[in-house]
Amino acid sequence: MTTNAGPHIGILVFDGAEELDVAGPFVVLSAWVARSALQPTVTTFSRDGGGVRLAHGLRVVPAAGADDVGPLHLLVHPGGIGAGALRADRSHLEWLRSARTTTPLVASVCTGALVLAAAGLLAGRPVTTHRDHYDELAEIDPSVVIDTEARYVDDGDVVTSAGGVAGFDMALHLVARLESRAVAQAVRDDLRHEPGADLL
Repeated sequence: MTTNAGPHIGILVFDGAEELDVAGPFVVLSAWVARSALQPTVTTFSRDGGGVRLAHGLRVVPAAGADDVGPLHLLVHPGGIGAGALRADRSHLEWLRSARTTTPLVASVCTGALVLAAAGLLAGRPVTTHRDHYDELAEIDPSVVIDTEARYVDDGDVVTSAGGVAGFDMALHLVARLESRAVAQAVRDDLRHEPGADLL
Protein backbone atom coordinates (compact mmCIF):
# COMPACT_ATOMS: atom_id res chain seq x y z
CA MET A 1 0.00 0.00 0.00
CA THR A 2 2.85 2.37 0.75
CA THR A 3 5.42 3.49 -1.80
CA ASN A 4 7.78 5.14 0.68
CA ALA A 5 11.19 3.58 1.08
CA GLY A 6 11.15 4.14 4.84
CA PRO A 7 9.85 1.88 7.61
CA HIS A 8 6.21 0.90 7.28
CA ILE A 9 4.36 0.49 10.58
CA GLY A 10 1.00 -1.24 10.73
CA ILE A 11 -1.30 -0.87 13.72
CA LEU A 12 -3.93 -3.60 13.81
CA VAL A 13 -7.45 -2.58 14.82
CA PHE A 14 -10.26 -4.97 15.69
CA ASP A 15 -13.61 -5.01 17.45
CA GLY A 16 -13.00 -4.57 21.16
CA ALA A 17 -9.45 -3.25 20.89
CA GLU A 18 -8.67 -0.84 23.72
CA GLU A 19 -8.78 2.76 22.48
CA LEU A 20 -5.63 3.79 24.31
CA ASP A 21 -3.72 0.75 23.00
CA VAL A 22 -4.45 1.92 19.47
CA ALA A 23 -4.32 5.69 19.88
CA GLY A 24 -1.19 5.90 22.04
CA PRO A 25 1.18 4.22 19.56
CA PHE A 26 -0.62 5.86 16.63
CA VAL A 27 -0.14 9.38 18.02
CA VAL A 28 3.53 8.81 18.84
CA LEU A 29 4.40 7.10 15.58
CA SER A 30 2.48 9.66 13.51
CA ALA A 31 4.36 12.46 15.29
CA TRP A 32 7.55 10.62 14.33
CA VAL A 33 6.49 10.66 10.67
CA ALA A 34 6.32 14.45 10.81
CA ARG A 35 9.90 14.69 12.11
CA SER A 36 11.71 11.78 10.53
CA ALA A 37 14.20 11.86 7.69
CA LEU A 38 13.51 8.15 7.13
CA GLN A 39 10.10 8.75 5.57
CA PRO A 40 8.22 6.21 7.68
CA THR A 41 4.53 5.54 7.19
CA VAL A 42 1.95 4.49 9.76
CA THR A 43 -1.11 2.58 8.63
CA THR A 44 -4.10 1.35 10.60
CA PHE A 45 -5.55 -1.86 9.25
CA SER A 46 -8.14 -4.47 10.12
CA ARG A 47 -8.13 -8.05 8.97
CA ASP A 48 -10.78 -7.46 6.29
CA GLY A 49 -10.34 -3.70 5.80
CA GLY A 50 -13.72 -2.97 7.35
CA GLY A 51 -14.51 -0.55 10.13
CA VAL A 52 -14.33 -1.67 13.75
CA ARG A 53 -15.84 -0.66 17.09
CA LEU A 54 -13.24 -0.32 19.82
CA ALA A 55 -13.74 -1.36 23.45
CA HIS A 56 -15.46 1.83 24.63
CA GLY A 57 -17.45 2.49 21.50
CA LEU A 58 -15.06 4.53 19.34
CA ARG A 59 -15.57 3.57 15.71
CA VAL A 60 -12.51 3.41 13.49
CA VAL A 61 -12.30 3.13 9.71
CA PRO A 62 -8.86 1.69 9.00
CA ALA A 63 -6.78 2.63 6.00
CA ALA A 64 -6.34 -0.93 4.75
CA GLY A 65 -7.03 -4.60 5.18
CA ALA A 66 -4.47 -7.24 6.06
CA ASP A 67 -4.28 -8.40 2.45
CA ASP A 68 -3.42 -4.98 1.04
CA VAL A 69 -1.53 -3.25 3.84
CA GLY A 70 1.73 -4.26 2.15
CA PRO A 71 5.02 -5.35 3.72
CA LEU A 72 5.49 -4.15 7.28
CA HIS A 73 8.65 -3.40 9.19
CA LEU A 74 6.72 -3.20 12.47
CA LEU A 75 3.36 -4.70 13.41
CA VAL A 76 1.65 -3.32 16.53
CA HIS A 77 -0.98 -5.58 18.12
CA PRO A 78 -3.19 -3.85 20.72
CA GLY A 79 -5.03 -5.51 23.57
CA GLY A 80 -8.49 -4.91 24.95
CA ILE A 81 -11.63 -6.93 25.57
CA GLY A 82 -11.63 -8.06 21.96
CA ALA A 83 -8.23 -9.68 22.39
CA GLY A 84 -9.87 -12.52 24.33
CA ALA A 85 -11.78 -13.65 21.26
CA LEU A 86 -8.68 -13.37 19.07
CA ARG A 87 -6.76 -15.70 21.39
CA ALA A 88 -9.24 -18.43 20.47
CA ASP A 89 -9.54 -17.50 16.79
CA ARG A 90 -7.50 -20.04 14.81
CA SER A 91 -7.69 -17.97 11.66
CA HIS A 92 -6.27 -14.93 13.45
CA LEU A 93 -3.50 -16.91 15.10
CA GLU A 94 -2.53 -18.49 11.78
CA TRP A 95 -2.51 -15.07 10.18
CA LEU A 96 -0.26 -13.74 12.96
CA ARG A 97 2.20 -16.60 12.54
CA SER A 98 2.28 -16.00 8.81
CA ALA A 99 2.68 -12.22 9.20
CA ARG A 100 5.52 -12.79 11.66
CA THR A 101 7.58 -14.62 9.02
CA THR A 102 7.77 -11.47 6.89
CA THR A 103 7.67 -8.77 9.59
CA PRO A 104 11.01 -8.05 11.27
CA LEU A 105 9.56 -6.45 14.39
CA VAL A 106 6.34 -7.19 16.30
CA ALA A 107 5.07 -5.21 19.28
CA SER A 108 2.11 -5.64 21.59
CA VAL A 109 0.28 -3.35 23.97
CA CYS A 110 -1.38 -4.66 27.13
CA THR A 111 -3.22 -7.96 26.51
CA GLY A 112 -2.06 -8.01 22.92
CA ALA A 113 0.79 -10.06 24.41
CA LEU A 114 -1.68 -12.83 25.26
CA VAL A 115 -2.66 -13.08 21.60
CA LEU A 116 0.99 -13.23 20.55
CA ALA A 117 1.54 -15.95 23.14
CA ALA A 118 -1.47 -17.92 21.89
CA ALA A 119 0.07 -17.79 18.42
CA GLY A 120 3.31 -19.21 19.84
CA LEU A 121 5.31 -16.05 19.19
CA LEU A 122 6.54 -15.45 22.75
CA ALA A 123 7.90 -18.88 23.68
CA GLY A 124 10.85 -18.62 26.05
CA ARG A 125 10.98 -14.83 25.84
CA PRO A 126 11.05 -12.11 28.49
CA VAL A 127 7.75 -10.25 28.18
CA THR A 128 5.26 -8.05 29.96
CA THR A 129 1.55 -7.31 29.80
CA HIS A 130 -1.09 -5.65 31.96
CA ARG A 131 -0.55 -6.60 35.60
CA ASP A 132 -4.03 -8.08 35.90
CA HIS A 133 -3.18 -10.66 33.23
CA TYR A 134 0.18 -12.07 34.31
CA ASP A 135 -1.39 -15.37 35.37
CA GLU A 136 -3.33 -15.72 32.12
CA LEU A 137 -0.20 -15.12 30.11
CA ALA A 138 1.68 -17.76 32.11
CA GLU A 139 -1.18 -20.23 31.54
CA ILE A 140 -1.13 -19.65 27.80
CA ASP A 141 2.62 -20.16 27.59
CA PRO A 142 4.42 -21.28 30.76
CA SER A 143 7.79 -20.77 29.04
CA VAL A 144 7.52 -16.97 28.99
CA VAL A 145 9.49 -14.97 31.55
CA ILE A 146 7.16 -12.23 32.79
CA ASP A 147 8.74 -8.96 33.89
CA THR A 148 6.36 -7.52 36.47
CA GLU A 149 8.28 -4.24 36.85
CA ALA A 150 8.94 -3.08 33.29
CA ARG A 151 6.69 -0.73 31.35
CA TYR A 152 7.90 -2.47 28.22
CA VAL A 153 10.31 -5.28 27.39
CA ASP A 154 12.48 -5.16 24.29
CA ASP A 155 13.59 -8.64 23.27
CA GLY A 156 15.03 -7.72 19.90
CA ASP A 157 12.45 -8.64 17.29
CA VAL A 158 9.55 -8.68 19.77
CA VAL A 159 8.62 -5.81 22.10
CA THR A 160 5.81 -6.08 24.64
CA SER A 161 4.36 -3.38 26.85
CA ALA A 162 2.22 -3.20 29.95
CA GLY A 163 -1.25 -1.69 29.92
CA GLY A 164 -2.54 1.64 28.70
CA VAL A 165 -0.06 4.51 28.72
CA ALA A 166 2.85 2.07 28.64
CA GLY A 167 2.08 1.65 24.95
CA PHE A 168 2.83 5.34 24.50
CA ASP A 169 6.20 4.88 26.20
CA MET A 170 6.94 1.76 24.16
CA ALA A 171 6.24 3.66 20.95
CA LEU A 172 8.74 6.36 21.94
CA HIS A 173 11.28 3.63 22.59
CA LEU A 174 10.58 2.18 19.15
CA VAL A 175 11.20 5.57 17.56
CA ALA A 176 14.57 5.69 19.32
CA ARG A 177 15.34 2.19 18.05
CA LEU A 178 14.21 2.75 14.50
CA GLU A 179 15.84 6.17 14.13
CA SER A 180 17.56 7.81 17.10
CA ARG A 181 17.22 8.90 20.70
CA ALA A 182 17.39 12.51 19.58
CA VAL A 183 14.38 12.13 17.29
CA ALA A 184 12.48 10.23 19.97
CA GLN A 185 13.24 13.02 22.43
CA ALA A 186 11.99 15.58 19.91
CA VAL A 187 8.76 13.61 19.46
CA ARG A 188 8.36 13.38 23.23
CA ASP A 189 8.85 17.13 23.50
CA ASP A 190 6.34 17.76 20.70
CA LEU A 191 3.76 15.71 22.58
CA ARG A 192 4.64 17.26 25.95
CA HIS A 193 5.05 13.79 27.40
CA GLU A 194 6.93 13.69 30.67
CA PRO A 195 7.39 10.11 31.87
CA GLY A 196 8.76 9.44 35.33
CA ALA A 197 11.98 7.94 33.97
CA ASP A 198 14.17 8.00 30.89
CA LEU A 199 12.39 5.57 28.58
CA LEU A 200 14.41 6.05 25.45
